[in-house]
Parts: sequence; C-alpha cells; structure tokens
Amino acid sequence: MTLKNRISLLVSLLFTILFGLASTVIFVLYSNYRKEEFRDRLEIKALSNIKLLVNVKQIDNQLLKIIDQNSINKLYDEKTLVFDSNYKLIYSSIDDAKINWSVDDLKYLKKNKTFFKQQGDYEVYGVFYDTNDKDFYALISATDDYGKKKLLFLRYTLIISYIFFTTICWLLTSFTIKKALNPLDAFHQKIKNINENNLDTRIESKSTKNEIDLIADEFNFMMDRIEISYQKQKEFTAHASHELRTPLSRITSQIENTINDPESTSKSKSFLNTILSDVNNLSELINSLLILSKIDTRKTDDLELHRMDEILFSAIEKINKNFPDFIIHFEIEESDNLDTALEISGNKSLLEIAVSNILKNAYTYSDNKQAIVKISMEEDQLCISVSNSGKTLSDLEQKNLFRPFMRGENSKGTMGFGLGLRIVNRILNLHNSSITYSITNSNMNLFRVVFRK
Repeated sequence: MTLKNRISLLVSLLFTILFGLASTVIFVLYSNYRKEEFRDRLEIKALSNIKLLVNVKQIDNQLLKIIDQNSINKLYDEKTLVFDSNYKLIYSSIDDAKINWSVDDLKYLKKNKTFFKQQGDYEVYGVFYDTNDKDFYALISATDDYGKKKLLFLRYTLIISYIFFTTICWLLTSFTIKKALNPLDAFHQKIKNINENNLDTRIESKSTKNEIDLIADEFNFMMDRIEISYQKQKEFTAHASHELRTPLSRITSQIENTINDPESTSKSKSFLNTILSDVNNLSELINSLLILSKIDTRKTDDLELHRMDEILFSAIEKINKNFPDFIIHFEIEESDNLDTALEISGNKSLLEIAVSNILKNAYTYSDNKQAIVKISMEEDQLCISVSNSGKTLSDLEQKNLFRPFMRGENSKGTMGFGLGLRIVNRILNLHNSSITYSITNSNMNLFRVVFRK
C-alpha cells in the first residue's frame, strides 16, 4: 500500500470512528433525556391526581371529572391508579389501558418513595405520597409516542448524516492527500528514471522548505557526490585503459617480430603465439572497458539522423572480414513507414559497435556459423532481430544476461569476457532503445532490438 493511500485510510478511519462514537453518544444522551423528561411528566400527573384527592373530601363522579379536566398535558394511552394506605384502589382513570401491579409494588413504593420501569411499550411511574393523616400510592402508565417519534427521527438523521459525511470525508481525504503528495509522486518518477546515463538529474526544490523540499535538497546533494564519484571512477578506467594500450601494442609488435624472425624455433613460436593470443584478449578487454567508460560522455556527440540499414550493412561487412565463414541471411519486411523508421537519431559509431557485438555474439554461440537478420516494423517502431541456432540460456542466465562479465553455460570453450552485450545494452539505452532475448524454439536464440521514436 502506498503512503498516500495509507494516510488517506488512517485519516478516514479516524474520522469514521470518531463520528460514529459522537453519533452514538448523542443518541444515547438524548434517549436518556427523553426517559427523564417523560418520567417528570408522569410524576407531575401522578402528584396532581393525589393532591386533588387530598383536597377533595368526597370521591364521586364529579371528582373524576375534575381530575380528568386537570390533565392539562394529555398523555398517550394514559392509565392512572391511586390507592389508599390500605392498598385499596380509590381512583382509576377512564382509559382502557391496563397496569400490571401487585401489593409488592405498593410496598416497594412505601419503602423507596418512587420507581420507574418499562412494561412492554408502556412506561410506568409509581410515587408514594405521605400526608398527615393518610398515605397514597399512585401508579401511572403511558407511552411517550411523541418522544419516541423524535428519537426515531434523530436515529435516522444520525445514520444518514453518518453515511453521507463519512463518504464525503473519504473522498475529500483521498483527493486532498493525493494533491498534497503530488510533489512526492513527481519526486518518485524522477528518481525512477535516473540511471548511469543521466546522473546529472536533479530534483526541483521550492523555497517553501517543507519536508519534501528538504528531502529534495538532500537528494540533490547526494546525487552531486555520486556523480563526482562515478565520473572519477570512469575517468580512472578510461585513463588506465588508454595508458595500457600503448605498452600492450609494443608487446604485441615485439612478439609478432619475434615470431616472424627466421632464427626463432618452432617451439618458441608456438609459445609466443599462445602469449600473443592472451595479449590480444587483454587488448580486447581494455578496448571494451574503454568503450564502456566513454559511452555516456559521448551521449551528446554526433546526434544526427543515420539510416540503420546502412549501419547494419557496414557492421556485416566488418564482421565478414574477421569471420569469413559466417553466413548471414538478411530479410526485410516492406512497410509504408519503413524508410522513415530506418532514420535513427544518434551516434553512428556507437550504433555500429552495438550491431557488430550482436552479430559477433550470434557467430560465437551458433552451432552452424549462420544467423538470420531481419528488419521489420512493430507498432510504428523499427525492430531489428538477430537469431541463430545453438545452445539456449537458462532462466537465471537470462536475468543476468546484460550484466558485465556475465557468461552462460554455452560460453564454455569460447573466448570472451562477458562485456559485449553489456556494451550493447548501454549504447541502446543511450539511444532510447532496448534489446531483449528470447527462445523461439528448443535451440533458437533470438535478440530483438526496438528503436523507440
């Protein structure tokens, strides 16, 4: 999970939990408030009825009418019962509602003065009223229909608000975090595209000096040191390779002169030929290292349009001079845009080195000294493929194929240092192109070079 998704998730979850808790607390508090408020209303009604009984000396129909008329705040499904000190019912309201009661309830009232309980959908309130000469017990039952409707309205309001605002929160949080971290995404993309050919890339730092800008400043400082170190390493490799070429050329000349000397014995000539072969291999290695060290320093040189078919023919001609037994079958697919695609902007000498190394690799690891070179178009991009029959590479070898000094199992018995394909890959990367290796069947090696415009 990305950092911005993790932050968005944490902020949204925090808001969701806090809003849920706040909504729950509001609902519970209001529910308790409704019960207390309804209890107070029941208490007022019960005490009002008892006071009427105390003040009126005789209980008759007129008294009942007075009690009902004193009910200023009507309660829904109200039922009122009033008992005297002997637990005798002395008053019952005219409602059809019922109250489940027992003598134990009245005894409990006398001891605790009041109680409030739930009986199904009804809420029952009991109160004990003590006068100088008489005791009264009152039970009143009713349903708070109005209060419960308000509570139901509050519940739906909180649920809808919870769903609506949490959804808005998730969307706004995701949008805000994404926008706030856009500089970090740009930072990531620039870092992702940095390689050995563009170590001069730097991250733009604004004057706000926030955390991202501070990281950018430190990154630029680190890249300065890396670039300096890398350039020093390449300069050392280039200077060392260049300085080694002169004594190696002298050694080669002296060995060749000695071999050509008529006075040299056949045994000494055989020994010198072996030494000469090793010196030539060493010279080839030094030349390869020198090419690698100079590739990125020449990335801006000679960036002109060159036809890849001409470069390919030139490379084939040079390869045939060194390997006259190498047979190359050339194919070209006709296409409307082929002439335009064949024009590649780049360094001609480097492109010729890349093509030559691919052809040399095909010759070295071919079992019949033959290769097929094909020029074609793939999605408006120029593709040059080189295939040869021979022992193929394993999956592990394919992963490390373009690393320096990498040699597969099929290289046993052949001379080389594992730098040829590394040079090819570096040159093609410099020209915004790529090379891939695949196995077309059991013993066919295929290299495909795609030039991107």
